[in-house]
Amino acid sequence: MTSREFYLERRRAEVPVFLRVLKAVPADQLSYKPHDRSPSAEELIWTLTKELKSCVDAASQQRAEWNSQPPPPFNEMLQLFEQWSNDLTDVVAGMDETKWSKTAQFFYNGKMVSEQPIGQFLWFILFDAIHHRGQVSAYLRPMGGKVPSIYGPSADSPSA
Repeated sequence: MTSREFYLERRRAEVPVFLRVLKAVPADQLSYKPHDRSPSAEELIWTLTKELKSCVDAASQQRAEWNSQPPPPFNEMLQLFEQWSNDLTDVVAGMDETKWSKTAQFFYNGKMVSEQPIGQFLWFILFDAIHHRGQVSAYLRPMGGKVPSIYGPSADSPSA
């Protein structure tokens, strides 16, 4: 199995988990953050969503731009997260190993900040997204939500 094939396998396994966590966020608690230096739930969800767009762009155009944009309404973020998750899976599934290894450029507010192989970038962002998903899951109970099953039942899962 190649790195690209394994990446696709992991994406297909992780996307439903991401969606369970994001859909467990109480929509009226998006401003919650456990500490002044912590991002809000809304900021974390928007980061997760924008990361997907950057991955789609890197995989399809060999160029990704990250810039500051205010988050859209919660339902729209969830729709974009799901759409861009599916788009990314489709783009990577259509790649060959040569394209997976091709270099992409990454920009922040118009300035190029790095160049790296597409596959390396996609793995990096998947790991970063899993980290942020963990942050969101830790916010759920204090926000009044229930923690869904992630890699096994949680104390809030019906089967727990």
